[in-house]
Amino acid sequence: MTLPTSVEGVPEDRRGVSVGIGRAHAKAILLGEHAVVYGAPALALPVPQLTVTAWARRSGRGAPGGVSFTSAGSPSRPMVAQASEGLRRLVAGFTALTGADGGPHLDVAVDATIPPGRGLGSSAACARAVVRALADLHRLDLTEDETFDLVQTAENVAHGRSSGVDARTVGASAPLLFRGGEVQELSIGCDGLFVIADSGAMGRTKDAVALLRDGFAREDGARERFVRRASRLTEEARQALAGGRPEELGSRLTHYHDLLRGAGLSTGAVDALVDAALAAGGLGAKITGGGLGGCAIVLTRPDRAPEVVRGLHAAGAAQTWTVPLGGPAEDAL
Repeated sequence: MTLPTSVEGVPEDRRGVSVGIGRAHAKAILLGEHAVVYGAPALALPVPQLTVTAWARRSGRGAPGGVSFTSAGSPSRPMVAQASEGLRRLVAGFTALTGADGGPHLDVAVDATIPPGRGLGSSAACARAVVRALADLHRLDLTEDETFDLVQTAENVAHGRSSGVDARTVGASAPLLFRGGEVQELSIGCDGLFVIADSGAMGRTKDAVALLRDGFAREDGARERFVRRASRLTEEARQALAGGRPEELGSRLTHYHDLLRGAGLSTGAVDALVDAALAAGGLGAKITGGGLGGCAIVLTRPDRAPEVVRGLHAAGAAQTWTVPLGGPAEDAL
């Protein structure tokens, strides 16, 4: 049997029986990266334009209880290769949770449009899509908490200690606030667009985490100052977002970028994107994600978005995507 290349390739009466289908999407962190693992709040944004679809089917080939992974689309190939151990543990966790141990061999295929290593949640989205495909295959209705726990199994293998922000946001339909172990939808009182710009370079989350940790170890009180500053900026941004103050929200984004850049977590390419966005009329801009590469995120008014996008491409952006605040997704520009 050849796995389908789209959902439309699976007959309706076979969905959830011979082939299970699962989906997830990308995410971007607005503020709070790195500090969130030390108890600070974080704000995260779903990016529905960038998707992962997974298919799972039972196979007569291969050892019972085993699993094989394949991928379609060039962006997903390195992602699946890097995440394969985490995905295998995820499948083991799924079978233990559902009592499906010892069943037929599983073939799992993943197709992704999320560029890997950019801080956009590619590994978490891949894991969530696989969980949902397995649940669909077995006709199981997993709770969101059960899905989250399984995704975290893969995330902790891929990234070490994972905050859970990615695992929650890749399945969310609205921007989220993470605070004190609780998650809730953000109140949005602002109009505007976020523009995400890909620097073209893969980020290095584990290296960034180690760099920050080493910096904290060298200077007494450094961690506390970093977390305190991050917490204040994130809370002020949350209030500005809810209160309809886009200029204030934008300034907090830029100040958070300065915090991360001061810790050595940005790069010249990302700094150039931030500077270009601000020069083109963006209200604020920062690196998003783990750092040492990856993407910048920009807040702009809708009427300034074309100019901001042109400025980002002129500054070296490999590609850009726009995400309206509280509205439907737009096509990549």
